Formats: sequence, C-alpha cells, structure tokens
Amino acid sequence: MAAVFYAINVPFSKILLLYISPVFMAGLLYLGAGIGIGTVYLFRKNNESKDVRLCKKDLPYTIGMVLLDVFAPILLMLGIKYGSSSNASLLGNFEIVATSLIALFIFKEKISWRLWLAILFITAASIILSFENCEGFDFSMGSLFVIGATICWGLENNCTRKISDKSTYQIVTIKGLCSGLGSVIVSVITGEINFTAKYIPFAMLLGFVAYGLSVFTYVRAQRNLGAAKTSAFYAVAPFIGAFLAFVLLNENLSARFLFALFVMILGTGVVVYDSLLNSR
Repeated sequence: MAAVFYAINVPFSKILLLYISPVFMAGLLYLGAGIGIGTVYLFRKNNESKDVRLCKKDLPYTIGMVLLDVFAPILLMLGIKYGSSSNASLLGNFEIVATSLIALFIFKEKISWRLWLAILFITAASIILSFENCEGFDFSMGSLFVIGATICWGLENNCTRKISDKSTYQIVTIKGLCSGLGSVIVSVITGEINFTAKYIPFAMLLGFVAYGLSVFTYVRAQRNLGAAKTSAFYAVAPFIGAFLAFVLLNENLSARFLFALFVMILGTGVVVYDSLLNSR
C-alpha cells in the first residue's frame, strides 16, 4: 500500500511543477501529509495509550527524521524538474541500496549475500540512468538530484525505524508539519516561491496521499519487517511510477531506459525473494 500511494507522486508532481516552484512544492507535499494525518489523529488521540507517544529519548531520531525530510523532497522535486519523471521513478529504487547500507554500517542490521547481489544490480541500473552521454561521461543533473534524495531518505528510513513502535499518527503528523514548514521557510529565504494559487490544494492533496498515507503504511510495516526489508517490498513503487509517467506524460522509452529497467527488475526481484525467504 505504501508503494502504491507513493507511486503517484512523481508523475503528478511533474505536472504540478509547471505551476509551482520545486522547493515550495516540496513543502506543500509534506504539509498536505501532516495536516491530513494530523486531522485524523485528532479524532483518534483519546484511543491511544500514552506509552506509544514520542518521548524525550526519541528526540534525536525525530530531529534527524525531520531534517532529512526537508532536504530529500527538495532534491526530488529538482530531479523531476530537470530530468524525466520516468527516470526519477526508476531511480527511486536506489533508496533500497541507501537504506540497506546505512542499516548495515550504522544500525548493524544483517544483509544477506542475495541482498548484496540486488544492491549491485540496482546500483548498476542507477548508474545507467544517471549518464546522459555515455561517450563523454556526462552525468544527468536531474538523476543526481534524485539519487541525493534517495540517500537522504535511506538515512531517514533508519531514523524512523528507531521510533516505528511509537504512534504512527504522531510520527507522520510531526514529519509532515515540521518538514513541510522547513521546506517552505527554505523557499522563502531563497526567493523560490513562485506558484499559481489554484494548484496549491491539488499539491497538498497529492502530499496527503503520496506522502501521508504512504509514510503511515510504511512506518506500520517497519514495526515487523525492519528498515531493510520494508524498503525491499516498497521497491514496486518506482515501476508503478514509471508506468504512470508513460501513460500520463507520454514520455519516450529509450534503449538506455529499457536496459536499466531490465537490470532494475533483476535487482528488485532478488530483494523481494530474499525478504520472503527471511520472513519464513
């Protein structure tokens, strides 16, 4: 569910970026998530025990989560603006690599040889998508922005994992409101706050679904699966996003993209197979 909710983000953001500047757009997406889930939380707060609410010891991970969620969507919006949405969708799978490696080296989660093989495939596909001109080794600026976003989200996934046993409503509300406000402040400071007012509600609605509902179901999944496994099942999102980009935006299927897609599918298949074996 988290993957499906998030998959609509890239193609619809590509459309909305025609009317809203990238940094301000990132803020609106998270504000939509925070306001939407926060409203639901108001009606459910009394049914929630106090021991599942965030406390002082959760503060470092909460701050890390918020700060990374300020930078990641800004980088993604820039990547979508300066690159194709299909590339951006497919490159989203690099988040698996970032999440898994950070989970291994910083948070000491175990990574099997199959997951290492998957990381190799996904990294190779990401490199293929990142080159604009293979002869001159010119990197696509849009792709590099997207990879930067996935690295931020990889670290953020691991921070969120540390507090995933706490109130999901509270986590998503704080994540949305604080990260969204942070991005809006950045857009004001940098002067990048161009928008057409009538499209703001659509951006916030997209944020509620693609960020709010997606993050809510993602955090719930992390409670039982861990950071690395959750990101593995989440891997279907970029393929749905790439498909929607072709359907909604009529983007062309280049030979480079198709080859990267094949390599990415191999890597994703290995990840999901590994997760299924480990969950038995």
